Amino acid sequence: MHRHNVISATPDTRESLRDTLELFAARGIDLLAIDGGDGTIRDVLTCAGDSFGARWPDIAILPTGKTNALAIDLDVPANWTLDEAMEAATRGRTIARSPVEIVDRAVALPRVRGFLLGAGGFVDATELAQATHRAGAFNGLAVGLALAGAIGSTLFGRADNRWRRGSRMKLRYSDDARALYGAATQSDTARYMMLASTLERLPVGLKPFGRTRPGLKSLVVDAPPRGLATSVPFLLAGHEGAWLEARGYHRIDASAFDMDLDAGFILDGEIFPGGTYRVSQGAPLRFVVP
Repeated sequence: MHRHNVISATPDTRESLRDTLELFAARGIDLLAIDGGDGTIRDVLTCAGDSFGARWPDIAILPTGKTNALAIDLDVPANWTLDEAMEAATRGRTIARSPVEIVDRAVALPRVRGFLLGAGGFVDATELAQATHRAGAFNGLAVGLALAGAIGSTLFGRADNRWRRGSRMKLRYSDDARALYGAATQSDTARYMMLASTLERLPVGLKPFGRTRPGLKSLVVDAPPRGLATSVPFLLAGHEGAWLEARGYHRIDASAFDMDLDAGFILDGEIFPGGTYRVSQGAPLRFVVP
């Protein structure tokens, strides 16, 4: 793979991004290099679905964004260059990751793809993270500060504050998940927070989904959260004691689930409106790694 075979583009709208990706697909590219952070990756994977269909090229991440959770999961260094990525692609060094795919059930479109989904308090936590970005905190530090802010607002706010009240969401997991995880998989009630991801490693060593494993994993926290101060350190460290489940911290693995949300949700930093959605594990994509 040589530099003279490289096609580059810097689309500044999603419409021009779709046009660019259709051009790349027509040219039959072998490697798609994405220069940016998680939000850029989300936009590219979302816009590229119709272009590449079932024949995706290998994907290389050049992590220059404010948050780079996927790059951290893949162990891609912050200073990785295009030349280094092309060399790794030539050697066939890839890791498979499946994106989270979200479809509006009301219209069956649009299909958006990303890697970290959150609802409830996670929406407010992300707004805090964006504030820390403006203050100069990036990547895992911003994620940690956002979660710390969310927890602090819950612990030290009024008993009826919005953090403790949670957000109404209806979650419906598959029958096999219900058999394994019980009533937490079929609910229409207020939840403090819901997270879902196909990443295997999160920034700053956080392990809200428990032990490292592939697939679509979710964490659902009842509202109001019980024993937050004593539970969260164990939860984020990956502990899996039954006492966490008893306190309303539910970890659920399932290939798909439906969610109906009064408020919006976050996918890799972008806020989407409330509605009725189908969340599923997408087809695996090949990411180039060092």
